[in-house]
Amino acid sequence: MYHFSGNVAQQAAGSATRLLEPRGADQDAMLFQRCTWCGTAMYHRLLCPVCQGSDLRTERSEGVGTVRHSTVLHRNTPAARNVSLIEMAEGFVVRGRVMGPPIGIHSGDRVRLSTAEDPVRGEPVFQLVDEPLRAWT
Repeated sequence: MYHFSGNVAQQAAGSATRLLEPRGADQDAMLFQRCTWCGTAMYHRLLCPVCQGSDLRTERSEGVGTVRHSTVLHRNTPAARNVSLIEMAEGFVVRGRVMGPPIGIHSGDRVRLSTAEDPVRGEPVFQLVDEPLRAWT
């Protein structure tokens, strides 16, 4: 009789997960994957969204990007916070939080990675690169 122990599945899942986690000196670095077949950059994927390839190599991001969309949330938190979609310079999009007043973050603002993972929410935290002159805010 065959008895499934789950050891092989746990080992495979653990090795794939460790590729996504920052290690050592790169504690505040954002790691992403690039498909070796078509060159598509992606964040936290197991398969390439373009060619469905599984041969992905892990690379380190420069941490610079542009806000594509930002929204203010008022639920499950005592104060308002923002959730933004950031398009990184390498070509992938990541969901994260931009430091600063939530109402002052707009599409097109340039941001830089501050912390690779927020200890509470587990998402990357960014800060504005340069404060634009805005007459309306």
